[in-house]
Amino acid sequence: MSMLKDVLEAGKFGITAEMAPPKGYDFTEQMEAAELLKGKVHGINVTDMQSACLKATGLGLCIKLKQAGCEPIIQMTGRDRNRMAIMGDALAAAAFGIDTMLALTGDHPVCAGGDCKDAKPVYDLDSVGILKMLSKMEETGCDCGGNEIAGGAPKFYKGASVTPLYDPMFLQINKLRQKVEAGAEYIQTQGIFDLEYFKRFMDEVDKAGIKTHIMAGIIPLKAAGMAKFMNANVPGIDVPQHMIDRLAAAAAEGKEKGIKGLPAKVGMEMAAEMIAKIKDEKLCDGVHVMAIGAEKNVPKILDMAGLSI
Repeated sequence: MSMLKDVLEAGKFGITAEMAPPKGYDFTEQMEAAELLKGKVHGINVTDMQSACLKATGLGLCIKLKQAGCEPIIQMTGRDRNRMAIMGDALAAAAFGIDTMLALTGDHPVCAGGDCKDAKPVYDLDSVGILKMLSKMEETGCDCGGNEIAGGAPKFYKGASVTPLYDPMFLQINKLRQKVEAGAEYIQTQGIFDLEYFKRFMDEVDKAGIKTHIMAGIIPLKAAGMAKFMNANVPGIDVPQHMIDRLAAAAAEGKEKGIKGLPAKVGMEMAAEMIAKIKDEKLCDGVHVMAIGAEKNVPKILDMAGLSI
């Protein structure tokens, strides 16, 4: 059974991390990071060609993580597969004991600045459609063509994403409701940096009567330039100026004192501070840490935040 499901449904604080498959077929770096994450998180999301950039398939890395004793969370997008291919991957994942998934619509190859712009997107199903299809499979025991699945249908702990920083907010609340009604049992948010705004979002979720487990997305910043780039180019991201200033001050101090990597260290500190505050104030049900290529730092960040599983 899904470790994440056990934790969240027991009312405990969930912790997940995220990693991308390699650009080629050497999984060494990912598996080294996985060893450090083992025993530190309740699940490891594996991205599905994030930002429409070609990489090895998420299912391949999920299988390797499962074989290494980790708890993979397979992300499934509708961008590159029709419903047959999505269900086929779901059945293959189940065969390897992968029972936790996250449904996403998927970034458009052109709009997201992907590296294979000639690739034609599919979008047979969006995230809600994927959730509905898998929920129906579980209820009926049949595949998307209405054919009975030999041995019975597998059960997945199904999740989805939401972007708290969205104007008007009620559109995201409505989308969240659709995902939960379609079968999403937990939610991982886009990266958040303004906890006061996040509190307002959680209040609106509560007022709407939406019952699900919400995990706050945490992105450790590496430099002021990274924060500015995300503000300008990533929908739903708004890094406050005081955080950018703190990173810039760290860069200046590092240059003056000859200390390398000081902004990244400060970024880890800020992430740990947010995680600790989210848990201490019981703002939501857990955190999802997206380190964007620096997965080896996640255990350090969790230690700094005083978290353990």
